Amino acid sequence: MKKHKKKIIWAVSVILLLVFVYWWGGSSPGLRGWNPEEPEQKTVETIVKKEVTSKAEVVKPPEEKTKIPEEVPEKTEEVPETPEEIVYEEPAEEPQEDTVCNEPEPVLPEYVEEIPSEVTPPPETVEPSKAEEDTLSYYQNRGMEIDEKTGMDIYNTTAVPEGKPIPIEPQNAVISDRELTCTLSVRCDTVFNNMSWLNPEKVELLPENGVIFAEQTVTFYEGESVFNLLVREMKRNKIHLEFENTPVYNSAYIEGINNLYEFDCGELSGWMYRVNGWFPNYGCSRYQLKEGDCVEWIFTCNLGRDVGGFKAASGE
Repeated sequence: MKKHKKKIIWAVSVILLLVFVYWWGGSSPGLRGWNPEEPEQKTVETIVKKEVTSKAEVVKPPEEKTKIPEEVPEKTEEVPETPEEIVYEEPAEEPQEDTVCNEPEPVLPEYVEEIPSEVTPPPETVEPSKAEEDTLSYYQNRGMEIDEKTGMDIYNTTAVPEGKPIPIEPQNAVISDRELTCTLSVRCDTVFNNMSWLNPEKVELLPENGVIFAEQTVTFYEGESVFNLLVREMKRNKIHLEFENTPVYNSAYIEGINNLYEFDCGELSGWMYRVNGWFPNYGCSRYQLKEGDCVEWIFTCNLGRDVGGFKAASGE
């Protein structure tokens, strides 16, 4: 090895020298445009392209003017015009010839109203006789309506006798400020004739003479009823009074005065009222007072028989 050492060194140095000379002389691949990538294969197309591009560089084409896009007008929807209405005129009718013969119109005779020679007088009205003027016509003329089937009005009241006041409904009464006077009394003296019928608990409540409110002149207002007067005077004199409204009769019903009630002196006992000597056949709320009336409240023990008011109490 030592023997060949010099030969090896010399050979290496010669090789290095050749490489350097080769490099320096421009034969290196990098100096000659060598590219480590794959060498481009020259084809006919590449050669033609290079020639065209080289000629294109020499002859420059004229500059093209940039065209400004023309504004496109907006499309407006055209509304179709409505066609004019076609008026069809009906053809005028041709006058038709009368098929009837043209005869002259008949002349009617003038109407002449016939005036009777003598004017007949209207039939004479026959006035009813006094015999026909019974109770029915009396209360009918004064506004009291009686059903012919029942013989009563809508509040179960029989016909009012002739000459007696017609009932005035409380809802129709008009009360004024005009002051009038009448007399009023309240008594129960009939009980002394029927003491055996009297409730023992009521004996101490009876006045000695049977008079609860002595007859006296009192004041009332025009349009008030017997009931209105009784309520005010009993309250003013601190006398007990109890009543009940009865729509069936459209009136108040007096149940008790001075703690003496109906049925306290027998099954047919109770309070009745009398005006000017007559027992009305309707409730005290429907009797309208007049100047100078005499009003009495009386306790009956036998349905009015003992005081003369049986017909009114029995509804006859």
